[in-house]
Amino acid sequence: MQSNFDAALQHVLKSEGGYVNNKLDPGGMTNLGVTAKTWSDWVGHDPSEKEMRELTPEKVSPLYKRKFWDAIKGDELPAGVDYVVFDIAVNSGPGRAAKMLQSCVGVTPDGGIGPKTLAAIVTCTSSGEKTKDLVNQICDKRLEFWKSLPTFG
Repeated sequence: MQSNFDAALQHVLKSEGGYVNNKLDPGGMTNLGVTAKTWSDWVGHDPSEKEMRELTPEKVSPLYKRKFWDAIKGDELPAGVDYVVFDIAVNSGPGRAAKMLQSCVGVTPDGGIGPKTLAAIVTCTSSGEKTKDLVNQICDKRLEFWKSLPTFG
């Protein structure tokens, strides 16, 4: 399938917003949806507040591509499904995103999107309306997960 990464990333960055450091957010210092911990792992050093504030879409794009889009096999997912699974991966990790997708398509959730999951997705998205239904199911799973978190409020 053709990659929707650039469009999906633009949507994610819009919803993630700019720099924040909310004491109630377990992610801590974050910019463009990238936590200081994630950026530290990516660049190999603890970032300063200045460095975090100076993140740009161009700087974070390779991180999002490799750590999230590629991890959920975004290029192999149907349009719509690719975006919602990518967004979940950004917020909750690629493994959890894969498990949510797998549970919606009837595959044993193991956190890795492989041939069985991809085949099940094809079956579940044989028409545009079925794709929309799958997207809605995944979103329902995400909301259910969020509501289970003590920080949901």
